[in-house]
Amino acid sequence: METWQQQLRDSLTTPEQLAARFDIEAGTLAEVCARYPLRITPHYLDLIEGPGDPIWRQCVPDPRELADDQPLDDPLAEEQLAPLPNVVHRYPDRVLLLVAGTCATYCRFCTRKRKVGCRGNEVSLGEVMAGIDYVARTPAVRDVLLSGGEPLLMSDLLLKEILERLRRIPHVDVIRIGTRAPVVLPARITESLCALLRRSHPLFINTHFNHPRELTPEAAEACLRLADAGVPVGNQTVLLRGVNDQAAILAELFRGLLRLRVRPYYLHHMDLVRGTGHFRTRLETGLEIMAALRGSLSGLAIPHYVVDLPGGRGKIPLVPEYVERLGDQALLRAPSGERVDFPNLCPL
Repeated sequence: METWQQQLRDSLTTPEQLAARFDIEAGTLAEVCARYPLRITPHYLDLIEGPGDPIWRQCVPDPRELADDQPLDDPLAEEQLAPLPNVVHRYPDRVLLLVAGTCATYCRFCTRKRKVGCRGNEVSLGEVMAGIDYVARTPAVRDVLLSGGEPLLMSDLLLKEILERLRRIPHVDVIRIGTRAPVVLPARITESLCALLRRSHPLFINTHFNHPRELTPEAAEACLRLADAGVPVGNQTVLLRGVNDQAAILAELFRGLLRLRVRPYYLHHMDLVRGTGHFRTRLETGLEIMAALRGSLSGLAIPHYVVDLPGGRGKIPLVPEYVERLGDQALLRAPSGERVDFPNLCPL
């Protein structure tokens, strides 16, 4: 058994284990865990400094998850956009292929918390292969994103089979893998895995760091190992109230990611997922953070602040208002707030 598999086996999975470690009441969490599963890897558990801290809030169940705070379980209409149970085809040239139904650690704010880790929502090998067949018979698809669940919980052998089948499809240009393994299970990023990924280029990894305390030496080693294998790594952070909704926290995170050769790619506004209202911020908060980051961080360190619109309408970027007036003489606002006249004429 490999180290990462041992860590999975030793993960915390019950309220009673939480109660024993942190001297809290297990009973208040049992009802939440009956609806939304609990799993925290030993690596991620060791990052918790105490109840309510930024790591705790991301992985420990909260009774507020049972609140009926949104009308839809599936606000992005993924199931309506699914030609097969594990295929989401929202954009003409891109397909989301759900290849796993479980995660190493269950994030309490997950977009797919209605199904990931829940009984009856496992993904079978047959469903994965049917999804690959769908890609093969759909020539418009040029980009395939493997997600779930956590794709890297599968064995190297199975992942190799999936990647090789996708690589044999002539119209597939790019393969992406969405994973939180570098954050919660960095031991999974082995030399053998990186050798496999190196043979599958062009391949991109999207990972998911939300707080500077997640940038551990083990996570750094995992990210640098991927980069050394020639795998471009991008990060998608979710804006979470009480976790990272301050410009200083995100600036520290984004600077740290660049040191690990990870490009901050998206800052996601919270999806309108039922049971996640206690994580939600106002849009103004995100815009104020982005305005504060502009000018104080390298452009390489500043992600796109995006909202994934309900109903499967797609992602849109949100930006602070820097253009105050257009015309032959535009009025623009600098990051400092200073207003600057800018000539907007094109000589003949």
